[in-house]
Amino acid sequence: MSDFDYDLFVIGGGSGGVRAARTVAATGARVALAEESRMGGTCVIRGCVPKKIMVFASGFPRHVEHARSYGWDASIGAFDWPAFRTHLHKELDRLEEVYRAMLDKSDVRVFDSRARLTGPHDVELADGQTLSAKHILIASGGSPVRPPLANADMGLVSNDMFMLEKLPRTLLIVGGGYIGCEFACMMAGMGVEVTMYLRSGQILNGFDEECRGLISEMMRERGIEIHTGTSIMDMSRESQQDDMPLGGESDAAMGAPVGEETKAEPQDALARNPKSETIARAGCPVRVKATNGRERTFDHVLFATGRKPNTEGMGLEGVGVEVGRRGQVVVNEYSQTSVPSIYAIGDVTDRVQLTPVAIREAMAFTNTVFKGMDQPVDHELVASAVFTQPELGSVGMTEEEARADREIEVYATSFRPMRTAFIDCPDRTMFKLIVCKETRVVLGAHIVSDDAGEWIQLIGIAVKNKLTKEQFDATCAVHPTATEEIVTMSQPVRSG
Repeated sequence: MSDFDYDLFVIGGGSGGVRAARTVAATGARVALAEESRMGGTCVIRGCVPKKIMVFASGFPRHVEHARSYGWDASIGAFDWPAFRTHLHKELDRLEEVYRAMLDKSDVRVFDSRARLTGPHDVELADGQTLSAKHILIASGGSPVRPPLANADMGLVSNDMFMLEKLPRTLLIVGGGYIGCEFACMMAGMGVEVTMYLRSGQILNGFDEECRGLISEMMRERGIEIHTGTSIMDMSRESQQDDMPLGGESDAAMGAPVGEETKAEPQDALARNPKSETIARAGCPVRVKATNGRERTFDHVLFATGRKPNTEGMGLEGVGVEVGRRGQVVVNEYSQTSVPSIYAIGDVTDRVQLTPVAIREAMAFTNTVFKGMDQPVDHELVASAVFTQPELGSVGMTEEEARADREIEVYATSFRPMRTAFIDCPDRTMFKLIVCKETRVVLGAHIVSDDAGEWIQLIGIAVKNKLTKEQFDATCAVHPTATEEIVTMSQPVRSG
């Protein structure tokens, strides 16, 4: 009989932690998992899943607009946020129960509790109970952060957007990363007047320059106001003035309230109070002074200014686990920490913050530690999608990255696809391939289009397997489709 209570103790019930717990338990090992909030983690409860459902909901007005242009007698009424929100949370509840059922079926012992490390093989739960395990896996994820700004608690973070009791009429989004841009498009599609403040000169830093430039143009075309080189100097609550409109510039009308004043919640309120049905954020509007000289009142301010690993208060340093500058758990290629019995996967390691990556890290951990395989984690050529409108799909190197140390050829095209060109809609599609001039291998592929997330999954297979441009070209096109351009771009637009 083992000297430990469990063979594996997992801290965190997100996608990575649950997958690791289930696959390890399938080997016959004794497994326990502790989750202080809702089972499913960021992706299922406050990230990928509710966000994608909101993307779907926000797209219908444009579908109806296009239907009219195609000859249909179509119209759309007002968006019923409370009805949608109720349906959304029922779905999230259902998914959480699915996760719990999977763990139960796998004979994983679940503790609905915060857990912290007290030794290389020991954890302590919130009620003081201590448990031991031969191996400990940290999969505690990450959480959104607010900037170091006075009165930043007046603003929302991404978690809060799924909990709003009513939609704002005006919304300021601070930050131009994928989270900020996705919420900008979603909210605009639902009828919210959206403004964005970016400190940088362009949205989606780190993605291909041409692609993010096109997405920025399309976002502006859809009514999203983007201010670059701009940040907040000051925030303050507006007094309640029910007879005055919202969203005016300085010296214009001030804003009306969107609900009753409530006590501000901490940004990790979902974690501290997982069963609550709502985070009351519908207080008085927020008056914002910006570095561009403007003063304006918004119903809500959303900070999309980054995320941090959830390592605070976990006892990591006390047991010798190395923690990086951003609070991330430092691991090797096998997800092993500086303490041999302790491993970490997912966003808490701040490697590639994507749910499928966390799941693959979990599988590699199971195979290496519990199945005797030598399987390091593979983070090379991971495809990703940004669910803006239009979407951005990306895999491999950007043009800027590839050009830094090799000769390349760039194959690119931008056009109005048949579907939108027919109705004289300004929406454009872009396809772009980055090719190594010497080896002819496609180093990167980038798409801006509706459904780009679906397309990049398939193109990612070709890029992952290092196919050449000539192998792309040897594939016959499917006509008439937009994606036929991927295999028909015959001449590079530039090289160097």
